[in-house]
Amino acid sequence: MKEITIGHKKIGKDYPPFVIAEMSGNHNQSLDRALEIVEAAAEVGADALKIQTYTADTMTISSTSVDFVVSDGDSPWHNQSLHDLYQQAYTPWAWHQAIFNRCHELGMIGFSSPFDATAVDFLETLDVPCYKIASFECTDLPLIKKVASTKKPMIISTGMCSVAEIDETVQTAKKAGSEDIILLKCTSTYPSTPEYSHLNTIPNMQDTFQCQVGLSDHTLGTGVAIASVALGATVIEKHLTLSRNEGGVDAGFSLEPTELKRLVMESMQAWQAMGKIQYGPTAKENNSLRYRRSLYITEDIKKGDQLTKDNLRVIRPGYGLPPKYFDVLLGKKVNQDIKKGTALTWNVLE
Repeated sequence: MKEITIGHKKIGKDYPPFVIAEMSGNHNQSLDRALEIVEAAAEVGADALKIQTYTADTMTISSTSVDFVVSDGDSPWHNQSLHDLYQQAYTPWAWHQAIFNRCHELGMIGFSSPFDATAVDFLETLDVPCYKIASFECTDLPLIKKVASTKKPMIISTGMCSVAEIDETVQTAKKAGSEDIILLKCTSTYPSTPEYSHLNTIPNMQDTFQCQVGLSDHTLGTGVAIASVALGATVIEKHLTLSRNEGGVDAGFSLEPTELKRLVMESMQAWQAMGKIQYGPTAKENNSLRYRRSLYITEDIKKGDQLTKDNLRVIRPGYGLPPKYFDVLLGKKVNQDIKKGTALTWNVLE
C-alpha cells in the first residue's frame, strides 16, 4: 500500500501508527475546555486532533416523533431527541479556526468530519489537510463525492458497512477524484466491546480494497487499539476527554489524557515490535551466543586419551563445538594434553 502524507506526517506500514484524538462533543460547549483538550492531546503525543463540523439543523430536524428519538436502551443517549443531542454535542463553527490554530502551534494536525456539503465548503475556507467520514455517513454518496472532489486525503470509518457498501463508497470516492483513501475498521456501538471488534477484518480489508486500513475504536481502554497495530493498522482514532467524571456526550467511552499517552507509547512499541521476518541472532543477540551450551573438556586429559562422558560435557558457555557432535566425538582420541575447562575444537583431535 502506498504511503499517504497528511500535513507533515507520513502514514503507512513503514511509519509509527498515526494517532488521532477525537474531541467530538467532550468540550461541553466551552471553547476553553476545547482548547484544553487540544493541549492535552499534543502533550501526550497524539499526531492529530479531530473535531466534527455540523449543526443540529444540518444533521436532522427538530421532532420528538419516535423516528427522531434514540430508542436503544444500551445507548448513552437513550430517550434523547436527535436534534437535542446534536445541539448539545456540536462544535460551534466559530471555534474551528481557534482550535486548528492551537493544533498548528503545538505541532499537531487539526482536521474535521463534515456531515454535509455546507460543512465541506466551510472547512475548505480553513484549508484543512484532510477529511474524515464518520461511519454513519459512509453510505452518503453525495457527501463522499463532495469530499473527494477536494482531492484531499479521506479517512473513512466503515462501522456497520457491508463489503458491497464499502466498495461502493471507495469507488465513488475514486471516481470523484480521491487518490488517498484510508479505511477504518469500526464498531458503531458506544462503548463497543472487544468481542465485537473483529480485528481480523483489518488485513482482509487491506487485501480487498488495496488501501491502508486503521481502527476507529470505541472500546474502553487501549488493548484493542494496540492489538490492531499487529494486524497492520496504520491509523488509530480514539475519543479524548479531560475527565470521564466530568461528563459529556462521549465521555463514557473516551480516554483520559494519561490513557491516551499510554496508547501513543504502546502503539509505537507494537509497531516497532512487528519488525520484519527474522531468523538467527539479531545484532543485539550476537553477544548472547557465548552463553549457549557447547562441548568442553571437564577433566585434565593427556595426549592419546579418549573422550568419554566423564571428561567431555555439554555445558555453558558456547565457545566449544556445538552439542550435536557429542555422541560422534565420544571415543575419539586427542592429539595433545588438555586442561580442564578447555573448549573442545576440531584441531585437538587425532
